[in-house]
Amino acid sequence: MAEKRSYRIDLSALRESRDYRFILSAGAISGFGSMVTAVAMPLQIAQLTGSYVAVGLIGLIEVVPLIIFGLWGGAIADSFNRKRVVIASEIGLGICSLLLLLNARQAQPSLLLIYIVAFFFSVFDGLQRPSLESLLPLLLPTRLLPSAGAINSLKWNLTSIAGPAVGGIIAATVGVVYCYGFDVASYALSALLLARLSTRADTHERKPISASFVFSGLSYARQRPDLLGTYLVDIIAMVFAFPNALFPFIIDEFNAPWALGFLYSSMSVGSLVATLASGRAKHVNRRGRMIIIAASAWGVAITFAGIAPNIYLVLLALAFAGGFDMVSGLFRQLIWNTTIPLEMRGRLAGIELLSYSTGPQLGQIRATAAANVVGLRGSLISGGLMCFAGATAVTIAFRDLWNFDDRTNKFAIQERISRHDTEI
Repeated sequence: MAEKRSYRIDLSALRESRDYRFILSAGAISGFGSMVTAVAMPLQIAQLTGSYVAVGLIGLIEVVPLIIFGLWGGAIADSFNRKRVVIASEIGLGICSLLLLLNARQAQPSLLLIYIVAFFFSVFDGLQRPSLESLLPLLLPTRLLPSAGAINSLKWNLTSIAGPAVGGIIAATVGVVYCYGFDVASYALSALLLARLSTRADTHERKPISASFVFSGLSYARQRPDLLGTYLVDIIAMVFAFPNALFPFIIDEFNAPWALGFLYSSMSVGSLVATLASGRAKHVNRRGRMIIIAASAWGVAITFAGIAPNIYLVLLALAFAGGFDMVSGLFRQLIWNTTIPLEMRGRLAGIELLSYSTGPQLGQIRATAAANVVGLRGSLISGGLMCFAGATAVTIAFRDLWNFDDRTNKFAIQERISRHDTEI
């Protein structure tokens, strides 16, 4: 019976930490609003233009600031007051949603303004996420960090399921104006909750930010082929097989406008199932192998979505894809959190942001460009097959990742020693 309980999600961080409850609540509220907007923006562009390329252009616009501000955001997280950075960024994101709301209320909404706002969404996101991710070690004892990681995954899955579904319903019934209004309110409430974090969140060690300080995280990553492999395999999976930009056109392909929100939510359903079984992950030591296998399976699932004969099988394939993506992400996080020195976490979190955020943006460009050439189904099928081939190439080129074993990896051993943790 005790063994069975060990596989369940650990909720101790939620029970024991007031600060964590504030962070979790704020993230759930603003995350839900962001998912509503994530449905509304591409739908509005598709309605304004009817163009694959116009929708996919969002990815190109968002990727540049993510690269620039992701690196600087990591350095800022290791140098400035992380709580203030997080709150300021949250306010900036809320202003972006307010601009979308005001634009959508116009008789002729500006496509250019939507693209400009998309750019600044990425700026604030790149500045905020490294500070937000590196806040937890300040606020929680080490024993509660695994619990917080599992709960965060559960939060992300639930908001990713409910947010797009609600966004699709709102957009289809009363229009995208109300989607953006909902998002503005969510950011306002989230910022108020974050402001109530205890004074421990204000603790920081001020360090001068120079170019060498910003790029020192990259220097460290270059010395770790296993880390580079985790970044690369995720980028490959997202660039070649990220399907979200095609969702407004998939509903036209199957004459199923009701399915838009469910398309966005379906991958999160599979991800949720994988998260609920996440307690087993701590028993897996060959974590690099699991990352590569899961990324390959993601590609197979996206390929099947491209050949599926009806919308229901498309949704099922996407659910499987989401489950495999969560498995890959879970083991990437385990490698990052157990082998990277604590004093480097902010800068490495900035690099991690680049690996898991720029891939989807570039993937939107690839998916829509390929759809222009080989059609909607051809884009999905070719992307899935290229993802599988790319994951295979990573297996060959980055043997340190494929052979990663938490029991013998020297960086994992060093961190267990430095954190006075001898458990495997």
